[in-house]
Amino acid sequence: MIHPLSDVRVVEVSAFIAAPLGGMTLAQLGADVIRIDPIGGNIDIARWPLAPNGTSLYWASLNKAKRSVALALNTPQGQELARALICAPGAGGGNLLTNLPAGGWMSYQALSAHRPDLIMMRLTGTPTGGTAIDYTINCASGFPLATGTGEAPVNHVLPAWDVTAALYLSTGFLAAERHRRDTGQGQEVTLALSDVMLATVSNLGYVADVQVNDAVRPPLGNDLYGAFGRDFATADSRRIMLCAISNRQWRAIGKATGLTERIAMIGPMMQVDLDDEGGRFEARHAIAAVLEPWFAKRTLAEVGAAFEGSGILWGPYQDFRQLVRDDPQCSPANPIFGQVDQAGVGPLMVNTLPLDFAGTNRRPAVGAPRLGEHTEAALTEILGLPSAEYARLHDAGVVAGPMGH
Repeated sequence: MIHPLSDVRVVEVSAFIAAPLGGMTLAQLGADVIRIDPIGGNIDIARWPLAPNGTSLYWASLNKAKRSVALALNTPQGQELARALICAPGAGGGNLLTNLPAGGWMSYQALSAHRPDLIMMRLTGTPTGGTAIDYTINCASGFPLATGTGEAPVNHVLPAWDVTAALYLSTGFLAAERHRRDTGQGQEVTLALSDVMLATVSNLGYVADVQVNDAVRPPLGNDLYGAFGRDFATADSRRIMLCAISNRQWRAIGKATGLTERIAMIGPMMQVDLDDEGGRFEARHAIAAVLEPWFAKRTLAEVGAAFEGSGILWGPYQDFRQLVRDDPQCSPANPIFGQVDQAGVGPLMVNTLPLDFAGTNRRPAVGAPRLGEHTEAALTEILGLPSAEYARLHDAGVVAGPMGH
């Protein structure tokens, strides 16, 4: 099995999505990621969705493959133990990932005084250190006003900027860790959530479109901008998304539906070239009018049978229940999934890393720890803390084991 980061230890002090997901990515690559939380958990410990017993499925899903340590971070003793874990001597350590305010004892200046080669990955809301979350960043991105039909802004439920930031954090850490191996030098690497949004909007050409064309992408509903693509209703009240990016995909639609000749009539009538993406976009409403009756007469299964092996770019709309219940890709048949006994939840299908390294066996799926599950092990193994001293700290309320015990 490939465990590229098996010689790396990362301490994570975080909450919510971006930093925990970044840490989980490193953990699923083999790193020993130790998440430190206050005793009782951080502000995301009980975030929805919840299992019937109140266990946060959200927290469990974002902390797979990590170790959990619970410390009284509001006390000097708890802070000193956290600092010791972050700056513990030895190769592979000296790494901190956080999206919490990094001042005082947890500042780069304070920590690097104990470990000069420290790598500190720090996520902020804005470059000046201001606060922000995905929703307050997304509203300024332009995407909510280009989503939907234009009647009002539409906030998507996918925390895209948090997810993208998480992957920037894990990639940035790998770059900083390589630099340290080459030079022996650590560094503080900062990432602003607002810059993640701005970089993405720029990368996708929207900034350039305004500068060059003074153009703003309009809301198009479910139409694909600049090409042909949109949703269609089937006879059994399901919906599918159909797209044509290449000419081969475009011709396949006509062939599979038997509508090639009727669709071809649209080009001369509208004076557009249907062999061009832009032409198909201009004629999208007329094309859809020809295709809609074909879908309306067929069930989703019949559409799937007609499109099987055709090379058509399409997919069914499905809710989360349909995804888990009906889609074979979201099942143990897919090697990214495995069955675990998740603490506080029970049997659960969870994912491992979606990367496939040269066809080697993936790292088995691992669930999330119980809060504080590894406090004693981490402090005794990494810091060499005697058992009697751990017991004293536990009785003093400085450390806590699983769920506060």
